[in-house]
Amino acid sequence: MKKLKLMTGIVLGLAACLALSAIAHARENLDSYLEGVRAKYGLPALAAAMAKDGKIIAAGVVGKRVMGMDIPVTIDDRFHLGSDTKAMTATVAGALVEEGRIKWTSTVGEVLGKKIKGMNPALAAATLEQLLSHSSGIPTDTPEMMAIYMNPVAFEKNTTDLRLDAINRWKDNAPKVPDGSPFQYANFGYLIAGAMLEEASGKPWERLIEERIYTPLGLNTAGFGPQASFGKYDAAIGHSIDDQGIATPMTWGAAADVPPVMGPAGNAHMSVLDFARWVGWNAGAGKRAPHIVSPETLAEIHRPHVRTPPIKDPKPGTPSQGEYALGWGVIAFDWAKTPLLAHNGSNGMNLAKALVDTKVDLSVVVMTNFPGPKAESAAAEVQQHLYEAFQRH
Repeated sequence: MKKLKLMTGIVLGLAACLALSAIAHARENLDSYLEGVRAKYGLPALAAAMAKDGKIIAAGVVGKRVMGMDIPVTIDDRFHLGSDTKAMTATVAGALVEEGRIKWTSTVGEVLGKKIKGMNPALAAATLEQLLSHSSGIPTDTPEMMAIYMNPVAFEKNTTDLRLDAINRWKDNAPKVPDGSPFQYANFGYLIAGAMLEEASGKPWERLIEERIYTPLGLNTAGFGPQASFGKYDAAIGHSIDDQGIATPMTWGAAADVPPVMGPAGNAHMSVLDFARWVGWNAGAGKRAPHIVSPETLAEIHRPHVRTPPIKDPKPGTPSQGEYALGWGVIAFDWAKTPLLAHNGSNGMNLAKALVDTKVDLSVVVMTNFPGPKAESAAAEVQQHLYEAFQRH
């Protein structure tokens, strides 16, 4: 019996060593590939990961935390998610719908009417589902909205009250659904949706994300706002590019991210491994622990709700038209056999991409601490390469 236990221990130990060796080899190969792409596009740092059946099968990160500084990034470094946060907001909405605290058809007026008096009827009639699918008629960020985001009262109110204040300042406007597709990408719509979830739950949006997403999935690097700690270069620092193409590290403080009032639209950050865990959970279609929402609710979040308007002269590999779910795009890439869930996120200083194939329980995430066309091209190239590499094997 002792010999059997000893042999079993040796076999298990050998298997573990082989598994770790395989992971290390995959990491080394991915790092080598990523470094080539990073250098090609002149990015400070580049990270990517793939998850299959809920397990991370490849992950890598290369480059520097700050352009011009010799501080290497690590696999646990935090990157910014930007609008990839929207899928989290939609998922929390689904959880509250399941609990009967709110409905997809609940309107802004029904949920917030007691706190925001005199709303334009068209704004009051917008539903939670419309806000989360960008089909409420609320436009893309206008100068008025930008002024509201940068409101000086940010130093006087908490984030929940800031969101109510923002809606109160915009309440006289009438959302207008455009001809053709009703889709208009609206960060302000997600701000309103976040306020509705806060009212329905009695908790700040930030606590909802922490309790419903971060903690169940064990996303220990996840947080909100600028990804670096004040005074430290302890994360992949975002960069701003001026009109002359000069990049400036945006380290800490208000300028390093969008205002906190915009949280529901996009101010989460986390490591590439944690990003892969979150996106990989989505690839499992809600059938795998932890339970956040039911498979039926996640299917409602993932299904197309609105068709997006045509894009003139799309980039190679990018379709001219797609669909939008709740916090996710539904895109028919010319290099994939079926439409995939996809989303980009950027605060103008970073870029993150997420890709989900629920049919094979596969996901790909790519992150960089640089914005603009070069970052977009690099991330798209990596995303396609990794997805196609898996399909070949």
